[in-house]
Amino acid sequence: MAAKQYSLKDITLYFLKLGTWGFGGPVALVGYMHRDLVEQKKWLTEEEYKEGLALAQLAPGPLAAQLGIYIGYVHYGLLGATFTGLAFVLPSLIMVVLLGMIYQLYSGLSWMRDVFYGVGAAVIGIIAISAYKLTLKSVGKLNIAAIKASWLLWFFYLVAITITIITQQEQVLLFIGCGLIYMVVKAPPAWLKKPATLPAVMLAGIGFWNYSRDTLTEIGLFFLKAGTFVFGSGLAIVPFLHAGVVNDHHWLTENQFVDAVAVAMITPGPVVITVGFIGYLVNGFPGAAVAALATFLPCFLFTVVLAPYFKKIAKNTSIKAFVDGITAAVIGALVGSVIIIATRSIIDIPTALIAVTTGPALIYVKKIQEPYVIAAAALIGILIKSI
Repeated sequence: MAAKQYSLKDITLYFLKLGTWGFGGPVALVGYMHRDLVEQKKWLTEEEYKEGLALAQLAPGPLAAQLGIYIGYVHYGLLGATFTGLAFVLPSLIMVVLLGMIYQLYSGLSWMRDVFYGVGAAVIGIIAISAYKLTLKSVGKLNIAAIKASWLLWFFYLVAITITIITQQEQVLLFIGCGLIYMVVKAPPAWLKKPATLPAVMLAGIGFWNYSRDTLTEIGLFFLKAGTFVFGSGLAIVPFLHAGVVNDHHWLTENQFVDAVAVAMITPGPVVITVGFIGYLVNGFPGAAVAALATFLPCFLFTVVLAPYFKKIAKNTSIKAFVDGITAAVIGALVGSVIIIATRSIIDIPTALIAVTTGPALIYVKKIQEPYVIAAAALIGILIKSI
């Protein structure tokens, strides 16, 4: 381990700034951390960064937040992990709570509906491009040789798409099953080879303080499950949230859910912070706080528990195979969810055009980021509705 070249205050302030100004989603945030902390500041070695990134990919929960927590842990242990995690998440949580207050005050006004008319369509395009990139990265490239080499992952991927569209909800047991099957096929653990050995097993009118204790408990349990069983980037949690908050619990309407994802896109920090906005709409500020805490707590615990032993765990081929299988199914569910949400959010030719042009804009226009696309879509929505 390299000598510490920074204080706990330094690393905490860095993640406070990143959580405040870090637009672009998980892939961009992970890139910022490498550029700033490894290349420029040299606070971390390349090896330390790669170990943190690998652990963040192996464990469930939001990728960027987990990497930030691990980086805090490297030289300052549990205290560092706690400070960096809170500093990274709090700015965007405050922003989405403020947006939730504004949303509840003005969502009935025509201009707010006009804004989200365009934004909702753009969100579909953004998620679709992200799903495509995740597919190429985690399942395989779209050529015959790559598909043959990873045919089982592609099978899990297609099955997850189909089941998600048919049932209109995520199947956590399907994810776990895919992970176990792929682990057994690709890298069976030692205990499977030896059957005799068993494995060890304040404000009025905007709902700020309006909440139900029973609902608060339901929110905590649901988002705890989301933080525990969802693997991949921040957007991988979208289908899980959609199934739970819209289909199962009926906490939000379809339009409100799309708006919640849009809010996460226009705010800096981890995309998963959309849970704070959802929690606020359902149960005021207590709902936002509980939803955020329940979602990020599992990834925090996974990181601080596994970090000391990760050099050994990272070399375990069985664990890697298990996560590969789960990831293929999760990304398939994300694609299925995009299809479901698109059928409900793309309601006419203008919204279809916004969704279709969003993808090429992100791919071919250099240095363009999601917040700019969202802002442009909002303006277009207002202009279209004002005509």
